[in-house]
Amino acid sequence: MAELFWLSDEQWQAMAPFMPTNQFGARRKDDRTILSGILHVIKSGCRWKDCPSEYGPHTTVYNRFNRWARRRFWTSRLEAPAKAGGSGKAAAPASSTSPPATPVT
Repeated sequence: MAELFWLSDEQWQAMAPFMPTNQFGARRKDDRTILSGILHVIKSGCRWKDCPSEYGPHTTVYNRFNRWARRRFWTSRLEAPAKAGGSGKAAAPASSTSPPATPVT
């Protein structure tokens, strides 16, 4: 079995203020657990159906990911750090001691 991924306290503190709070319906499974499950699936590359049960039902993990995606939660969480980081272009290395790579033919 793959090693489980859990958000650290620091990671959760950074994400918690941005979690959706206006959710209706049945009592929700803990967002930190579900978010850890979503990140586990993305990080490990497993299918949603194969998400370990420690994160809750795989359908809950997938449905939460999908619902948040429709609300642009993921986009907004990624846009803010990207905008704060500057131009978005990769910086060229200051210097290089190795010759440029040659194409393989």
